[in-house]
Amino acid sequence: MNNEKLVQFVQELVQRPSLSGEEGAAAARVRQEMLALGFDSVREDEYGSVVGVIEGAQPGKTLLFDGHTDTVGVTSGVPWRHDPFSGLVEDGAIYGRGSADMKGALAAFIYAAAAIDRQALTGRVVVSASTMEEVLEGVALAAVMAVEHPDFVVIGESTGLNLSRGGRGRAEVHLETIGRPSHSSAPHLGRNAVLDMLRVVQEAERIDLPEDPFMGPAILALTDIISDPYPGHSVIPSICRVTVDRRLLPGETAQDVLAAITARPGLEDIRLNATIGVGEYRTYTDKVMRQEKFFPAWALPEDDAYVQAALRGLHAAGLQPKIGAYRFCTNAAYSAGVAGVPTIGFGPATEADAHMIDERLRIDDLLAAARGYQGIIEAVLA
Repeated sequence: MNNEKLVQFVQELVQRPSLSGEEGAAAARVRQEMLALGFDSVREDEYGSVVGVIEGAQPGKTLLFDGHTDTVGVTSGVPWRHDPFSGLVEDGAIYGRGSADMKGALAAFIYAAAAIDRQALTGRVVVSASTMEEVLEGVALAAVMAVEHPDFVVIGESTGLNLSRGGRGRAEVHLETIGRPSHSSAPHLGRNAVLDMLRVVQEAERIDLPEDPFMGPAILALTDIISDPYPGHSVIPSICRVTVDRRLLPGETAQDVLAAITARPGLEDIRLNATIGVGEYRTYTDKVMRQEKFFPAWALPEDDAYVQAALRGLHAAGLQPKIGAYRFCTNAAYSAGVAGVPTIGFGPATEADAHMIDERLRIDDLLAAARGYQGIIEAVLA
C-alpha cells in the first residue's frame, strides 16, 4: 500500500467540498482512484454513490465497506485556523471538513481493498462511497445493498480505532398543538397553542427513558419550536410545532416513541398530534430521496462470529481495539437495524472529531485504519 498516495488522496477529497446533494466532484475523484488502483468494476448508481468491487480468486461471501462522501457545512462567522477545504497537512494531521467524517476512512477502505492479494481472497470486497448520509442515514446504502447483497458490512464512521458492534438509532419527532385564535387583548376567548406545547414539552422531559447497559441511555432533546401565525400581531397563536431529536436503543419502535409522549397524564385536554418526520432531499444526480426519519438502533452480541473474526483481523494488523458502540446514528441503521445484515463499525478519529471547527485526522490513525481494514478483509474472507 502506498501510504504517501493514500494521504494525498484524502487531501484531494477534502479539497472537493461535498455537502449533502453536492457530492459530485468528490464522487468523481473516488471513481477515478478506484479505476487507477485496479478495481475489477466501478459503477455509479442513481443516487450518485460510487461502488467499486474487488473479486477474489474463489467465489465466496461478500464483504461491503461503506463510507459517505457528503459532509456537514461550515458555520459562518466561526473562525477556522486553516481553510476548511485546504486539505493542509500540519503536525502529522490532515486538516479540513470531512477529513475525520469521513473521507479519511473512505480513502483507507479503497486502498486497503486494492492492496489485498486476490489469490488469497475467497469472495468479494465491495466499497461503497455513498451519498446523503448526513441527512438520511442508510437510504443510499440500501440502494447499494439491493444490488450487491452483502453478507457482512463494515461502517467506517469514527471509532477511535476501536470496534463498534452496535449503535444508537434516531427518530425525528414532530409535535403539534392546536389551539384557538383570539385577539391578544382578550386571550381568555382563545386557546394558546404555545402554552399547551409548554405543558407537552414539560411532560416529555419527565419521560423515564430506557437505558441499555451496553449502549447507555436513550436521549430526548428539543431542537426547534415555532408558532403560527408568526410573527403574531395581536393574535393568540393557534398552532405550535416543535421538533424532538430522540436517540434510540435496540428494540424501540416508532409507536413506542410516540406513545410515550401522547399518553402522558395531564395532557388529555390538549389537541396534540405526534408524528415521525419525513425527509425529502434531491441528490446531485437529480434523484429524490424520501424517507421517514426513524432509523433503528442495532447491536450484535460480543461473541458473534463476525465480531470475533473482525477482532482477530485487527489484532493481526497490530491493533488492540476495545469493543464498544456508536453513540450516534450511522448508515448501519439500515444495514443492521433494518436489513439485519451483520455489521460492525471501525474507523480512525473519534466521535468528538466530527463536525467540529478545524476538523482533522491524524495521519498515523489513517494508516492504522487502512491496516485494520486489510486485517478485517483477510480474517473474514481468507
